[in-house]
Amino acid sequence: MTQPASDATAIVALTDAAKHFGPVRALDGVTLSIRPGDCLGLVGHNGAGKSTLVNVINGTLPPSAGRIDFPLSGATAAAAACVRSIFQELSLCPNLTVAENLRIAHRGLGGLNWRRAARQQVREALDMVFPGHRIDADATVDTLSIAERQMAEIAIGFAPRDAAASLVILDEPTSSLDAAIAQQLLDYVRRFCAAGGAVIFISHMLGEIFDVASRILVMKDGKVVAERPATEFTRQGLVDAMGHVAPEGAAVQAARAFGPQIVATPEGLTACRGEIVGLSGLAGHGQAEALARLYLGATSSWRSAGGRMVFVAGDRGRDGIFPLWSILRNASVSILPRIARRAIVDPAKEGHIAADWQRRIGIRTADLSNPILSLSGGNQQKVLFARALASDAPVVVMDDPMRGVDVGTKQDVYAMIRSEAAKGRTFLWYSTETEEVCQCDRVVVFRNGRISAELTGADITEERILQASFQMEEA
Repeated sequence: MTQPASDATAIVALTDAAKHFGPVRALDGVTLSIRPGDCLGLVGHNGAGKSTLVNVINGTLPPSAGRIDFPLSGATAAAAACVRSIFQELSLCPNLTVAENLRIAHRGLGGLNWRRAARQQVREALDMVFPGHRIDADATVDTLSIAERQMAEIAIGFAPRDAAASLVILDEPTSSLDAAIAQQLLDYVRRFCAAGGAVIFISHMLGEIFDVASRILVMKDGKVVAERPATEFTRQGLVDAMGHVAPEGAAVQAARAFGPQIVATPEGLTACRGEIVGLSGLAGHGQAEALARLYLGATSSWRSAGGRMVFVAGDRGRDGIFPLWSILRNASVSILPRIARRAIVDPAKEGHIAADWQRRIGIRTADLSNPILSLSGGNQQKVLFARALASDAPVVVMDDPMRGVDVGTKQDVYAMIRSEAAKGRTFLWYSTETEEVCQCDRVVVFRNGRISAELTGADITEERILQASFQMEEA
């Protein structure tokens, strides 16, 4: 049971906190306290109110009602209480180096030699959280992979700066990390909390929640619907509390007959009509690059007899959404040739198709004409799926597409992918999540830019994937 804001031992305490956006109650009377040593697992479907809650805690949004206090420090603001946020939508300045990005967050870092000090501090923070990271503090952020950018942002969030962080909010922190790097972060979170820090850990990967959380809070429609020690939840009980029943683990896929081979690349990546091909292995070992070369046609040696391709981006801010467009325009851009006559788009057809996919994939918005940035990150990702699946492209290329998507929607998307594949559509699917890879008909594991193993059927297991990720196998 949470304590009221009068709890003097809490880093932050909320009493009946609410946030309203017109008639929408994004946060609806939450009482919560977080103490030193807590790791609070915060779960709920996309649009449940998780992001609004943490934005009220970190001071980005003022509450419409209720109270928020920082009694332990006596501070009146989150920044003074050393509350830090690391969001799924990465916020590093792409034209600056990693060290220069630390300087933006560390206002006390000055003097003629501040760059030297910034390099030293960011290296120490990276070594502390991600030993063996190989990230250059002088590297410009836009030259880093999305996994490296996420690692850099996490390290900057935990860096001491003027004072040590008391509470760190991690919003889907492993969404771009492979299993080995994600485990490094989870290990550090446990050490940080054991030393007296506190963490709010938001993730749709329920295994991670159970791995690090001392307490789990479940949100639905802006309210807290369950809160108790992590040991008192089961995985199915947690999913039930969220309001969507999902099966335990990945379903074993029945063998299917495929059509002719329609994709082949120099790396040896192939795909047949109707096949779901997964790309796996440690992040940064060539999977995303292989898909980019295939999709963009950067070389002349690959062939695709299947015709057009459509792309679902994992890094939606850089490669996916059109931020100045509406939800409707973002969803319908792939179908414009189909609904236009003499270069004029039929708005009735556009609206009908977009509304159909909104219903099928569960995009949470009252009006498709709203800006795409009005949606949560997970709902933005749903729009990218709707865009791809609504098209008539026979080949779908997906680059770690489930970032920030809740467990219930994941199950729905898996079912949609299998249904589309049964109709003859081909999927090439890179993922850092083993659960997703196990949805595929065939998995190719990359290591050092090469395919180290090809797995099918019962061989598609986490153990076999990890084995192939770390050691080249015979063909």
